[in-house]
Amino acid sequence: MAVLPVSTFDHWMAHQISSRVRNIVRKTSKDGVVVREVPFDDALIHGISGIYNESPVRQGRRFPHYGIDLTSLRKMKATFLDRATFIGAFFEGNLIGFVKLVADKHNGQAGIMHILSMIRHRDKNPTNALIAQAVRSCAERGIPFLWYVNFHYGKKGHDSLAEFKRRNGFQKVDLPRYFIPLTIAGRLALQFGLHHSITDLIPVPVADTYRRIRSIWYAKRFPGVESA
Repeated sequence: MAVLPVSTFDHWMAHQISSRVRNIVRKTSKDGVVVREVPFDDALIHGISGIYNESPVRQGRRFPHYGIDLTSLRKMKATFLDRATFIGAFFEGNLIGFVKLVADKHNGQAGIMHILSMIRHRDKNPTNALIAQAVRSCAERGIPFLWYVNFHYGKKGHDSLAEFKRRNGFQKVDLPRYFIPLTIAGRLALQFGLHHSITDLIPVPVADTYRRIRSIWYAKRFPGVESA
């Protein structure tokens, strides 16, 4: 898991992030990006729809939420509303990024359930600004840990997302997982390693080559989204 211990926003700014991220966070406001908590309403849903429908391809692969209708989008974002906090990043009054935080019932931790920013405003670093406000929101509520799903996803030669998390103060926390066979079939499955994901069996060079080919194929199919 990628976990960020939270005490105060000032402590995060001064001691938990890299100097590069610190400068980026300060620069976002100078670039005109305004970040604040927002209500769950029609304006938010329409803003998120604009972000989702910006490009059919993100990070070199097909974006599954591209073209989603407003009804389905509202239903998807309406989960855990009693414990959810929505944060929006705005530029010239328009939503260019958002994050949905969901706290547990005891406010012991808050998880980043959804976070995404517009590609064409990447130069303004709205995602860094969203993380900064997420830390501030947790600190104001006395939530001691911010959780950003996994630190790594599968085997990657260079994981830019993991590097982003590290620079923003997230730490890798390993959670032990135990598998106990209850049947003969279960014992056979464990013996042959079937309890692991098939992607774990793919060598890193092969996986990296596949990702490059996939990115090239989508770039040719959707011209103009190579940087998405």
